[in-house]
Amino acid sequence: MSTVEGHAGKLIFGKLGGKDIMAMEGRFHFYEGYSMKEVTFPERVMYELGIETLFVSNAAGGMNPEFSIGDIMVITDHINCFPEHPLNGPNFPTGPRFPDMHEAYDHELVALADEIAKEKGITLRHGVYVGVQGPTFETPAEYRMYRLLGGDSVGMSTVPEVIVARHCGIKVFGVSIITDLGGFDVPVEVSHEEVQMAANSAQPKMTEIMREIIRRS
Repeated sequence: MSTVEGHAGKLIFGKLGGKDIMAMEGRFHFYEGYSMKEVTFPERVMYELGIETLFVSNAAGGMNPEFSIGDIMVITDHINCFPEHPLNGPNFPTGPRFPDMHEAYDHELVALADEIAKEKGITLRHGVYVGVQGPTFETPAEYRMYRLLGGDSVGMSTVPEVIVARHCGIKVFGVSIITDLGGFDVPVEVSHEEVQMAANSAQPKMTEIMREIIRRS
């Protein structure tokens, strides 16, 4: 089970946007002591159950100076900074030994999200997500480093799950809710409670967009 506050560790089956869905209320994190195989086991289960599209969301630190707390950033690509790769070891027969990652996040779903957001008057950012181990929040210097690498947001999840989903041939749509800002001239202290509050405030807009994507796709 998940050991992080705000991650209930439940598996939920139901309907959203008129379609059958499987949802995870919370996730496993590498920093909790789980292996990468354990962290990504839910995606293996999803594949076996016939899931064709994975929606991922996370709370993330924003490094792009144009971002504000509470922004929703559609993930267009990622940078993997985890110390272990989820595909290490014998290759699962769900995909090739060396899977292509040129479109980790589905371009058509990103375009559909932009269309829906425009219709509903919701502002969406686009950017690159940097996945790191944690569990510490980043230092100001680390924020600046990840920004120089090409990142717009940074967090402690998502990348391993996306890699395994793509290895299984599952399409992915991902968003980061910007819950804190770092790497700028004035360092800002951040707490887990503040991150949860910012994520909760942006959740209705994120849910509305995901519901519509599911209904229309």
